[in-house]
Amino acid sequence: MLTQGGTARSPQIAADDRREEAIATSTKPGHSAAMDTSPENIRFVIQAMVILVLSIGVHEFGHAFVADRLGDGLPRSQGRVTLNPLAHADPIGTFMFPLFGMLAGAAAPGWGRPVMVQPTRFTRRFSMDIGHLFVAIAGPAMNLLFGSLIGVLHIVLIKTGVLGGGSPLHGALQLGVVLNFMLMMFNLIPIAPLDGGTVLRGLLSTKARHTYDQVAVYGPFIVIGFMILPPLRGFITGPAQFLARQLYSLGGIG
Repeated sequence: MLTQGGTARSPQIAADDRREEAIATSTKPGHSAAMDTSPENIRFVIQAMVILVLSIGVHEFGHAFVADRLGDGLPRSQGRVTLNPLAHADPIGTFMFPLFGMLAGAAAPGWGRPVMVQPTRFTRRFSMDIGHLFVAIAGPAMNLLFGSLIGVLHIVLIKTGVLGGGSPLHGALQLGVVLNFMLMMFNLIPIAPLDGGTVLRGLLSTKARHTYDQVAVYGPFIVIGFMILPPLRGFITGPAQFLARQLYSLGGIG
């Protein structure tokens, strides 16, 4: 939770905090999952969708950019080395699934179109496995960078007095920070088909990879579990909110 300069927060900021946390929590047991079409929730959903689309675009751009720098021309030929979020959007994963999830009051992680890479075209400065590891880690790293930049911008706007206590931008900027940190944590889960699974596999010995590959066939079901089961989802939302609090604390907003 954020307060400005140690002073009491305004009701507007407190409300924005609660909406920011709504994207990081799912419907509580026994809580109705009926669509919430109140004006306040619609505004929150619009803000969240804009931020999510931009954040997914940044994530996929990171994969494409690093693959391109390593010598693989496929992402560039497919128009993926761009910050245009629409070039990376998936109709279901970027728009439909998150939108209906948010309207229902549930956490709904989104995803973009996977960036296709050809590790055999990577520069020989690194092995194909290491190159693929770099490409995988680039997506979550971009979310960490993007979330941090949004947080720094928010802190500067508060410190300089540009944003008043009642500005609706407080909630949008806080949401941008937390959502990007959530995307980073979600994608770092060390199971296929997520980026964390690719990173882990690249660090394993040949023998260990064989065991990992046997378990990885169940990866999509494990990923779904992290998306819908509150105890598992806490491994994503908890660290994301902790990182956001630490970022704002470093900026003098505790």
